[in-house]
Amino acid sequence: MMTKKQKSGQVASISGQYAVVGPRGGKTGAEVTVVKSKPLPPTPKSGQGFVLVDKTKHKSGK
Repeated sequence: MMTKKQKSGQVASISGQYAVVGPRGGKTGAEVTVVKSKPLPPTPKSGQGFVLVDKTKHKSGK
């Protein structure tokens, strides 16, 4: 599940695991867990961003 790249500080629209990606979309190997409606954390280097890789599974199925 790959979504568009989001920047540090943007509000997460979906809870889940976000991979840290480089300026051109290359994976860095780092991931963070972010809860819906919370801001994405700062990235290790300038120009990096986040891509949702694993959406959180809820009991309700939503």
